[in-house]
Amino acid sequence: MLVSGTGSNLQAIIAAIHSGQLLLDLVAVVSDRANAPALGHAHRNGVPTFVLEPRAFPNRTAWESALCELLDDCHPDLIALAGFMRILGPDTVGRFARRLLNIHPSLLPRYPGLHPHRRALEQGDPEHGATVHLVTPEVDAGPRLARIRVPVRPSDTEEALIERTKRAEHRLYPAVLTELARGHLVVTPDAVFWNGVRLESPLEFPFS
Repeated sequence: MLVSGTGSNLQAIIAAIHSGQLLLDLVAVVSDRANAPALGHAHRNGVPTFVLEPRAFPNRTAWESALCELLDDCHPDLIALAGFMRILGPDTVGRFARRLLNIHPSLLPRYPGLHPHRRALEQGDPEHGATVHLVTPEVDAGPRLARIRVPVRPSDTEEALIERTKRAEHRLYPAVLTELARGHLVVTPDAVFWNGVRLESPLEFPFS
């Protein structure tokens, strides 16, 4: 996994692995920040961690090259981004095409990029949500695998909506990884398939 922050989605994924819901091995957690709390969650659960801070490299190209080498050494079947605050360049995305996943806190294609909760509230949206998508060079624009809808309440502040959406993310991300691990959800070079049927719109997971 690639992380930059608190690691709440990482914790949800670890919990799903421990419960037997998610039949995947978490082989490594990589952060671009040495002080990311997510690293502590990984340490406490025996997951190998690595830190690649961009300031330790002469330029972005060198940093991405080191990241690619590290990921290659880990031999991952999937690479999940969770709160990873760096945009990966086209060479890196191409190198790991169809293996890079991200979760974004909006009902994509609405509100890609920063401050999606604030923008949803400003627009008066009746619902918000989160989307798991494949990573492509364009930010938050890759094929959408699944999403979960979150109600917006009249009294919501940005902080309240963020917390409700986080709880939904913690349900959605492990569920999508579970479907990939079980072979129900299959990504090919040309399309995404759900139980053998081409996926024309994202899978919908219920909010609870």
